[in-house]
Amino acid sequence: MSHVLNGAMNNVMDEAMCEAELKHRLLKWITQDCERVRALELVLQCTKVHSMPQWCLAAGFVRNLVWDRLHGFELSPLNDIDLIYFCPLDISPERDLAIETYLNQLAPELPWSVKNQARMHVRNQDMAYTSCVDAMSYWPELETAVGVSYQVVDVKSDTQTQTQTQTCVGMINHAAYYDIELVAPFGLNSLFALKLSANPKRALSVFHHRVATKGWLTQYPLLECCRAN
Repeated sequence: MSHVLNGAMNNVMDEAMCEAELKHRLLKWITQDCERVRALELVLQCTKVHSMPQWCLAAGFVRNLVWDRLHGFELSPLNDIDLIYFCPLDISPERDLAIETYLNQLAPELPWSVKNQARMHVRNQDMAYTSCVDAMSYWPELETAVGVSYQVVDVKSDTQTQTQTQTCVGMINHAAYYDIELVAPFGLNSLFALKLSANPKRALSVFHHRVATKGWLTQYPLLECCRAN
């Protein structure tokens, strides 16, 4: 019995180490992409004007970067920058529009799309979401439910390891550094395994429609469709 328990513990530890390695690789790829770093910087600038609790840039912003890298492709253009946040105190579409307008003023050439996840349950006919992570757990594909956020950390009050910045993220100064945080309710294993997994919380027809209309299997031929447990 002890051998079985030890084996299970080792498997859990191996999975945790693998997840940590994938996170490190993904964050490194983000920091090496100047266009994505710039988008994160612009949203961080926007938060000084518009409050956006739990914000992150999600979906294709992260997913397509991984798929491009694993296929050995040149990075595809950002055809949609999905900015999500969670503010239950004001769920009006006008709030999203005000944020989107501000970002379009900062960078009109970027394809901004802003959605407060505190109201998206109405459109999706779900129970009210409790957070961005909760909302993402209902997205049709598990691999789409991944995002990154960006914040300034005061090095005087936080002496932990700083984000390694090798190319585009070279903005460390004497007072602060920039920390990239990952949001991934389903983890990263299936994303890096080039799986395209249907979320059991959604009708399978929704998944198949999105796969067909998005053209993912044509653009990324190594992808394998599957249904999550």
